[in-house]
Amino acid sequence: MNIAQLLIRAARTFPEQPAVSRGERVWATYAQLMKRSAGLAAAFRNQLGLVPGERVAMLMTNCPEYLEVRYAVWLAGLVAVPMNAKLHVREFAYMLSDSGAKLCFATPDLAGTVAPLADAVPGLERVVEVGSEEYRALQNVAGAFEMHPAAPDDVAWLFYTSGTTGKPKGVMISHRNLLCAALAYFSDVDRIDATDSIVHAAPMSHGSGLYDLPHMLKAANQVIPESGHFNQDEVLSLCSKWQGVTMFLAPTMVQRLVARVRQSGADFSGLKTIVYGGGPMYVADIREALQVMGPRFVQIYGQGEAPMTITALSRERINDTGHPRYLERLASVGIAQSCVEVIVADEHDRPLPANEVGEVLVRGDVVMQGYWNNPQASAATLRNGWLHTGDVGSFDADGFLTLRDRSKDLIISGGSNIYPREVEEALLYHPAVAEASVVGRAHAEWGEEVVAFVVRRPAARVTEAELEAVCLERIARFKRPRRYLFVDTLPKNNYGKVLKTELRKRLAAENASPDSEA
Repeated sequence: MNIAQLLIRAARTFPEQPAVSRGERVWATYAQLMKRSAGLAAAFRNQLGLVPGERVAMLMTNCPEYLEVRYAVWLAGLVAVPMNAKLHVREFAYMLSDSGAKLCFATPDLAGTVAPLADAVPGLERVVEVGSEEYRALQNVAGAFEMHPAAPDDVAWLFYTSGTTGKPKGVMISHRNLLCAALAYFSDVDRIDATDSIVHAAPMSHGSGLYDLPHMLKAANQVIPESGHFNQDEVLSLCSKWQGVTMFLAPTMVQRLVARVRQSGADFSGLKTIVYGGGPMYVADIREALQVMGPRFVQIYGQGEAPMTITALSRERINDTGHPRYLERLASVGIAQSCVEVIVADEHDRPLPANEVGEVLVRGDVVMQGYWNNPQASAATLRNGWLHTGDVGSFDADGFLTLRDRSKDLIISGGSNIYPREVEEALLYHPAVAEASVVGRAHAEWGEEVVAFVVRRPAARVTEAELEAVCLERIARFKRPRRYLFVDTLPKNNYGKVLKTELRKRLAAENASPDSEA
């Protein structure tokens, strides 16, 4: 089944229902969205000559056209390649090259950045600015069009996620994977009907953008903020305009929203559900959120290789304050979702008993097909029938999973993934830097912040400003270190591997010291 069937079904059953809104105004009904997407899909096939299985990149901030383009890609049997708008142009170039994308859609704020890559990236034939005359012309290409009958395991979504080396890997998500994730939403996360709305405040290029699927299945309203991103006052205003509102928010967004409600007393009566995930939510923060905004929260845990669909902590569990282990459950990421098996295993993939710590393994119909053009990484991650998440945790006796650490040293800051290796590599471009090691440190607002330990070459001098500059030349701004610590040596084991645990201990001791910096 082609996942685009969800749009066809909604347009047939609820043609006049609002499909996409921009802010407080309806942008397209389901019949209109279907017509617009079908027009683009016809252009892909009849004018541009794209054939099923070829890749179309999407470098787009949140906008109504995002859904129009993505469903057009699927209708034509093509593969959508979303790209995080916050990344560096070097990263865009790598993803376009690795995926073999022939076409890239970009919103006006990003088109100027990516347009030169059409001449630099082999195989990339065209960059189309969304809303331009060229874009409108593609929508009006004449010719017969029928949806491509995709097979369940055909790739639909090629999502790039960094690995332990910092090199992006293309996660192959199939039509079956997407449909399974959409259906799991109803059993494990929330109910939806056609009068509900979802406000897309988090980046739609991330896994959270796939929450349009269950809402499309029920012909609900997809609301894109006018700003195209998360703004506390704006989303609260939308919660007073629309009813049955759901939002996906990273923990730092939840904290900001709660603080704004506490400060302003804003009306959010239309808000039904906040689904949160993408980083650690501290117990004190979710308890404050419940106090200020009431029983509206559901937590999910997933990763790019099993998007949004590993475990869930339901609204009922989050509000079960009378349970004797309530606080422990609130600190967990919930229980396995209905379409997956989840175990905590030892190094031989043998399940561990309750309360023993091991790696989190997952299998089921939401798990990726593998990594694009990377059989070695696929074999390393998909072993013995299980997805090896790289996350470390433990189950309690009732099946609640608590994450203990991330074996891949991933840093999650403001809901965005940052891999230390790519930051370290950027720092090493400076001639004065002999060694660098990057770790995360707890941060009250962002969840974690990036800290770099730097060893200078003998007699060399380098300032923090110079290191900042070299990072901004090579990586996205949000990945740069927020603090630099100059040290004589880095702690290492007998094999020369840097002991990041020792660096984290140093930061923890510094935070605990009464003389430490605020």
